[in-house]
Amino acid sequence: MGQEPRTLPPSPNWYCSRCSDAVPGGLFGFAARTSVFLVRVGPGADVIPGTSPFRVIGELVGHTERVSGFTFCHHPGQYNLCATSSDDGTVKIWDVETKTVVTEHALHQHTISALHWSPLVKDLLVSGDEKGVVFCYWLNRNDSQHLFIEPRTIFCLTCSPHHEDLVAIGYKDGIVVIIDISKKGEVIHRLRGHDDEIHSIAWCPLPGEDCLFINQEENSEELEIPNGKVIAQTPVKKGCYLATGSKDQTIRIWSCSRGRVVTTLKLPFLKRRGGGIDPTVKERLWLTLHWPKGQPTQLVSSCFGGELLLWDLTQSWRRKYTLFSASSEGQNHSRIVFNLCPLQTEDDKQLLLSTSMDRDVKCWDMATLECCWTLPSLGGFAYSLAFSPVDTGCLAIGAGDGMIRIWNTFSIKNNYDVKIFWQGVKSKVTALCWHPTKEGCLAFGTDDGKVGLYDTYSNKPPQISSTYHKKTVYSLAWGPPVPSMAPGGEGDRPSLTLYSCGGEGIVLQHNPWKLSGEAFDINKLIRDTNSIKYKLPVHTEISWKADGKIMALGNEDGSIEIFKVPNLKLICTIQQHHKLVNTISWHHEYGSQPELSYLIASGSNNAVIYVHNLQTVIESNPETPVTITEPYRTLSGHTAKITSLAWSPHHDGRLISASYDGTAQVWDTLQEEPLCNFRGHRGRLLCIAWSPLDPDCIYSGADDFCVYKWLTSMQEHSRPPQGKKNIELEKKRLSQPKPKPKKKKKPILRVPVKQELCDGNEEESVKESSGPVENGVSDQETEEEAREPELPCGVTSAVSKEPVICTPASLGFEKSRVTINNKVTLLKKEAPKEKSEALIKKRKARSMLPLSTSLDHRSKEELHQDCLVLATAKHSRAEPKEDVSADLEERLHLGLFTDRATLYRMIEVEGKGHLENGHPELFHQLMLWKGDLKGVLQTAAERGELTDNLVAMAPVAGYHVWVWAVEAFAKQLCFQDQYVKAASHLLSIHKVYEAVELLKSNHFYREAIAIAKARLRPEDPILKDLYLSWGAILEKDGHYALAAKCYLGATSAYDAAKVLAKKGDVASLRTAAELASIVGENELSATLALRCAQELLLARNWVGAQEALQLHESLKGQRLVFCLLELLSKHLEEKQLSEGKSFSSSYNAWPAGSERPFVERVTAVWKSAFSLDSPEQSQAAFQQLQDIKYPSATSNTPSKQLLLHICHDLTLAVLSQQVASWDAAVEGLLRAVIRSYNSGNFTIMQEVHSAFLPEGCDHLRDKLGDHQSPTTPAFKSLEAFFIYGRLYEFWWSLSGPCPESSVWVRAAHRRTTSVEQSQQLDKVSPEETDPKASQPEPSRTLELDVRLTEEGKQMLNACKELFSEEHAGLQNAQRTIAEVQETLAEMIRLHQKSQLCKSTANGPDKNEPEQEAEQSLSSPQNQCKEEKNEPVSLPELTKRITEANERIAKFPESIKTWPFPDVLECCLILLHIGSQYSGFVTQEMQQQAQELLQKYGSTKVYKRHYETLCT
Repeated sequence: MGQEPRTLPPSPNWYCSRCSDAVPGGLFGFAARTSVFLVRVGPGADVIPGTSPFRVIGELVGHTERVSGFTFCHHPGQYNLCATSSDDGTVKIWDVETKTVVTEHALHQHTISALHWSPLVKDLLVSGDEKGVVFCYWLNRNDSQHLFIEPRTIFCLTCSPHHEDLVAIGYKDGIVVIIDISKKGEVIHRLRGHDDEIHSIAWCPLPGEDCLFINQEENSEELEIPNGKVIAQTPVKKGCYLATGSKDQTIRIWSCSRGRVVTTLKLPFLKRRGGGIDPTVKERLWLTLHWPKGQPTQLVSSCFGGELLLWDLTQSWRRKYTLFSASSEGQNHSRIVFNLCPLQTEDDKQLLLSTSMDRDVKCWDMATLECCWTLPSLGGFAYSLAFSPVDTGCLAIGAGDGMIRIWNTFSIKNNYDVKIFWQGVKSKVTALCWHPTKEGCLAFGTDDGKVGLYDTYSNKPPQISSTYHKKTVYSLAWGPPVPSMAPGGEGDRPSLTLYSCGGEGIVLQHNPWKLSGEAFDINKLIRDTNSIKYKLPVHTEISWKADGKIMALGNEDGSIEIFKVPNLKLICTIQQHHKLVNTISWHHEYGSQPELSYLIASGSNNAVIYVHNLQTVIESNPETPVTITEPYRTLSGHTAKITSLAWSPHHDGRLISASYDGTAQVWDTLQEEPLCNFRGHRGRLLCIAWSPLDPDCIYSGADDFCVYKWLTSMQEHSRPPQGKKNIELEKKRLSQPKPKPKKKKKPILRVPVKQELCDGNEEESVKESSGPVENGVSDQETEEEAREPELPCGVTSAVSKEPVICTPASLGFEKSRVTINNKVTLLKKEAPKEKSEALIKKRKARSMLPLSTSLDHRSKEELHQDCLVLATAKHSRAEPKEDVSADLEERLHLGLFTDRATLYRMIEVEGKGHLENGHPELFHQLMLWKGDLKGVLQTAAERGELTDNLVAMAPVAGYHVWVWAVEAFAKQLCFQDQYVKAASHLLSIHKVYEAVELLKSNHFYREAIAIAKARLRPEDPILKDLYLSWGAILEKDGHYALAAKCYLGATSAYDAAKVLAKKGDVASLRTAAELASIVGENELSATLALRCAQELLLARNWVGAQEALQLHESLKGQRLVFCLLELLSKHLEEKQLSEGKSFSSSYNAWPAGSERPFVERVTAVWKSAFSLDSPEQSQAAFQQLQDIKYPSATSNTPSKQLLLHICHDLTLAVLSQQVASWDAAVEGLLRAVIRSYNSGNFTIMQEVHSAFLPEGCDHLRDKLGDHQSPTTPAFKSLEAFFIYGRLYEFWWSLSGPCPESSVWVRAAHRRTTSVEQSQQLDKVSPEETDPKASQPEPSRTLELDVRLTEEGKQMLNACKELFSEEHAGLQNAQRTIAEVQETLAEMIRLHQKSQLCKSTANGPDKNEPEQEAEQSLSSPQNQCKEEKNEPVSLPELTKRITEANERIAKFPESIKTWPFPDVLECCLILLHIGSQYSGFVTQEMQQQAQELLQKYGSTKVYKRHYETLCT
């Protein structure tokens, strides 16, 4: 029997690469939740000889979130220093002797995942986080270095024991790197081979690579390519071995000199007791390593199910290993092992300490590989403690991790002799109770309402009661059976039955012999025995007096009821507490004062403990229940709710209490005196138990995951902390993970203590059918988070900061589950959302009877008076008196309890109130309750307050009422702009036309059409009208495609095509053309296809244009035009003459044949591409094109449009040639030439001449034959334009600065002086020459001797055809008319200007600049008129224009029909050539030209030029 305190600590944290460590001398520490627990191991533990040589000596408290790393300083003289890393972002350095923080840093911005104190540099601490950032921190100089090696999650890191600058880092994806921190984290080796998380890295304890005799031949097969580059002259040139353990189930040993793996050890699948493992199933695994100091040929590793292996590396190819504790059964861990750390005790024993998922810390003797001792731990709140009354010293502990622990507290050899039971529990264990007489029989209750019985001496699963509580089981008690209502004899009942009290307020009696049967609710018996008609209180606690004759029930309202067996007769009610009763405890029967067994202590949600003496009441056995309102003793001192009470079995009247204030208090109840106060817990106390054998020893459990054994004699304080002390204690508790805001439970629950049995700070147990329960969330989570729903595997990674394990369990009987280690704050982020949803759900509905409710919440006197009035009214046999009736009228809410008439009055008043307060829907409901449906409908319709609900009920009042209600509702909806809903209601009474019209008039065309289409005949005119109306609106708004659908729906395909084409883009036009073609509108289709082709033409998409024209046979002629246009454009582009040369063109792949004449090329393409090979086809195409007329060209006609019009004329000409219609051919060619002439595009005119008249017009003259044919004037015009073009080409060839030889002239050089040259140049008018050429040069130059060729002479002779006097006279008359019109326009402009000047004479100055500008613009003309002194009157102008018109009328129509080149212009050019080059133009021609100029050159421009030439 040990007389020293003990601690059952929280479980070491899971899934951390280094969260336990030890130093020589026997000090071991491990991280648990937010703190570190320190354990002294070996002789220094000062334990009783013969017991396990270790003791929990303290706790490092300071982090606010989970501790993720823990490491000691391993330098002699500094063993008292250690470091921790936490999810709160800090790294703290501690002094374990004072248990205080020496210094800390918060350099990391992300979750820290690895930590190590350098074994060579005594003040260097290296840490890494999940984003790949490494910090080196030098403690003594408070300096740090930031390194970012890889953007990967760091899982572990270990500093080299042989070189102070080397650190090995393992990553989540299986990469291992060795870095040199002195070179800013330069990577020395990158070791590749693992393909999953690196869990552990261990350096070989000896430097160099001679310590292992590894077969190099074997290794050469392993991996030929080095896993990283070796940098020349690196500090690892001597080399060292490195071992890594990975989740990929392998251990790899690496050579640092070669940067490659030398040995790979594959973990074995071990046959375990209780069944094997399927190798195909990927098991849960954490592979941690330890390379023993001084033993380079041995390596310790963890394995799949918690076994530890000692690998023999002397013959690595044999994969030889030894299993720890192979001979002893049950000594190994039952779950995966997370950490291994060596420890050398003061007596030089070499030990190894391991932490595991099974929540045990085990110590192994490295000499024997046997387990020396085990330290169990808790993974949840300690909810319940219970000592066995039979097996003295057996303490049952119920915890929130879903396990029951039986601690043999009086074991001589093992201070922590703990046996664990988990089967069938599957939830938090919230209540325990041993059978008073039966050995090993333990009852348990859980958070999910389960009640069960364990036989702790067998390995059988527990018996589970078939009757569950709806809420958490709060307390259990064994007591005598009470008569149940179920039939059955007395003989089959056990001597003791099990009573359970649940969170829903019910106490159940379970038959331990027949748990499969239904449990009995004792409220039935209480009600029957005591003839209770009223509602029974909600029970929250049950306790039986030790003699089994009296039962106490604690209630939610603070009352305690005392019942007597066998029929649970109520003998007493204690009305002392006013808050929920949490705990009741009867004093024991043995002791020096037997009368004390009548003492009952109770604690509630307030902090005061009351003790009552029930001796008088019980012995007197009163007929009617007694009410006690005065306590026997009052124990005050705690500052928070009381959770547990226990009487000392060794003293009379000594009581221990556990409280939410974080302390346990021992009281002398008879003296009302506090004796001692225990303050060792860091959380709220939940349970307390007095050792049955040691009067000085007490056990307590709390929500800090700890169970403490403590001695009353060792406590410094005598009473609970008050004031500042209490504040300090509160701060201590606040340093724990902060709980989430809890959702309040309904008052029926035991608030707040017993409610928090399921609300506290621990992880949620995962529900499993047959496996031991483990954490669904890590140890360090707060219990409030355990209330969160469990996350499925697919979701956890989103919130997890640590590895998520979603693999099948490690044991044969385990199931797959989720394990997450993450920050408290991560789950907290979800809380507000859930809370808001809960608030929305819980929002209280508005009361239907608010006046009545408010009258029921008046003063107590008024409510009492209500009862008296009601009783008087109900029980007066005769008619009620007048004063009673008056009272009833005043108290209208009593209508609920009297007759119908009064109720109607109450409903009427309530209804008026709802209307006045703007809640008509509540008024309607009240009227419906009353049965006045028709009245409700009428009232609602008048007020515009009809609802769907009311209208839906209308058929109850009859068909006509329903139809009327629907129509009224539809009108109401229209006022509210809910037209679609209104139409739907009209449809419900078959008013289809009205519904459609309603929708149409409000522009809901889509809905109207849907209804009409669904409910009316297809030929109904309404439907077509809808389509056309909607189409018109859509067309107006520019939604052409939808409008086209409407027109198609209305069978108006022509309109559909027209509206589609409105947009005018290529796609729309093509679609419209196809649509028109489909519906048979061929003419429209052809028009649209042509428009589409013309749009494509603008984009120079020749292929697309031809495709568009293919849609219709009637467009074949246009295809020929476009073909000719394409060939001409290509021809112009090749000659670099086209304006659009820079645009990309998509040409058809027609055969080029550029060496052939252009016309032949065109006809060849027509024949091959369009099958135009007969005169009939050519004639048909000609007829198609002949009807198309284009307007005449001007200088503003766009070039692309001009080319199309020219090609149209040329196509007609070529087609006419095909059918030998030469008259039409001449006219077509002439029209094309005239278009180019009128537009001022001389280049195109010349190209038409060269392409279509390469040899001149002689062949056409031959074809025409008769000179008197109607086409003769047209031919003469064509020939004149041809000669006109050649004349200009001839003139331009002579006009250059250096004329060269050509078809028309030959040039030879001779020298002349610059003076002669200037004289010759002066003869030419300045208007006709380059101004630069007229500048005299002082030097001698070369002059060209130019002579005519035969072709030149012929061309100049042909120019006689241009000297047509008829055309000269016609053109002169036309010029006269034009000049007169211009003069008239100028006179009108000047008149308007003068009027404007008068009107603005007194206007603002700002117009002056404009007037000046206008004057300056008109000044040249004014000067001209002043020079010539020609004042022209309006009659004079009229006379001129009349004479000119008369002259024009005299000319024959054939002359006026076809234009002719400007005759006087040609005369001027010939005279200019003659003056420049003598002998070129004959005297006769010059004379003729001069005569024409003198006779018809009356206009200003010709006069001026002629005078210049003559001078």
